[in-house]
Amino acid sequence: MKKTILLLAILVTAVAGSYAQKGKVSSAQTLKDSGKLDKALEAINEAIDPNNEKAEKSIPWPRTWEVRGEIYHDIYKSKDENYKKLATDPLATSLESFKKAIELDTKGTGSNGVKINLTLLINDFTDQAVKGFNENDYELALKSFEQILDIQSMPLMQEDPPTVDTVIIFNAGLAAYNAENYDKAIKYYKEAAKYNYNEARTYELIAASYTNQQDTVNALAALQEGFEKYPESSSLLVQMINIYMNANKTDDAMKYLELAIEQDPENASFYFAKGALNDKLGNTDDAVTSYEKALELKDDYFDAYYNLGAIYYNKGVKQLDVANAVPTNQPDKYEEEKTKADKEFEKAIPYMEKASEVNPEDTYSLESLKQLYYRLKMMDKFDEVNKKLEDLK
Repeated sequence: MKKTILLLAILVTAVAGSYAQKGKVSSAQTLKDSGKLDKALEAINEAIDPNNEKAEKSIPWPRTWEVRGEIYHDIYKSKDENYKKLATDPLATSLESFKKAIELDTKGTGSNGVKINLTLLINDFTDQAVKGFNENDYELALKSFEQILDIQSMPLMQEDPPTVDTVIIFNAGLAAYNAENYDKAIKYYKEAAKYNYNEARTYELIAASYTNQQDTVNALAALQEGFEKYPESSSLLVQMINIYMNANKTDDAMKYLELAIEQDPENASFYFAKGALNDKLGNTDDAVTSYEKALELKDDYFDAYYNLGAIYYNKGVKQLDVANAVPTNQPDKYEEEKTKADKEFEKAIPYMEKASEVNPEDTYSLESLKQLYYRLKMMDKFDEVNKKLEDLK
């Protein structure tokens, strides 16, 4: 009889020890609910301390980790700076804790509570991501969006039918892009593109990410893929044209430029680009035609005015070289060739004047006018432009 009593006493002691540590979890919960987060954290840390023999029962208990996650979540939300100092990254620790609870909860007995907590966590990760953007902390924003995606990928959080949060995926790409983490930007933008999110714009950003990595091959591949899906997108065409022009692939650039004009014949920038390309190829007459068409569509197009002025100015300079090459014993021939140069300079003046009118603070057009007025001995206008340049210094 005494042996039986002794055995029961040992059993009761063992059970009491188990419940004592689970009681620490309950105590941590109570302290958390009463707002005593420092004490709650002390209690839960004791319950998960591997060096504490009494924690053997509470460490593998899913509820322990769920409470720990709730405590860290409350630390994040606390307005008390003393409590905020209790953790460096409370949301991340909260997420780790809930994931541990899920791992240990093989029967799914606490899944509803954890699911609610994870849903609340998503809201705060979203707020943290927005804060990161507002403060230009794009690394924080990226990390927060990735943590949201991590939560959404958990089987516990899956819906039937499954849904894909393309907004978060795209924003993760945007955060990565701003953080100059172009590999991740490409990864998330490509994922968003699978679901047609933001349509052509997403392909533009994929291409921009590759371009920032000096990878024009993949940039063009992304643009071409996007253009196949969105053939009405002029912005994709523009990027392709720019890449081809920068790579001196003039035939390809002109092909897509003609296609762009065909799609949007009222877009002055396309005619300007065609003018610039023809100018680069030495097709001066075609360049002039394209620039003039751009001005028909946009009468305050500074660059078109300036480039037209530059074409005639440069023609004048070349013709002046011809005049200067005339032997000194042929003064009549020299005057004839010089007159041709002056006529080109005269053609340049209206365009440069208009350019300066559109952008009065542009020193390049003013300097060009200064040279033109001087060459043509228009000294009153020369003095006027010279004063403008002095005033801008």
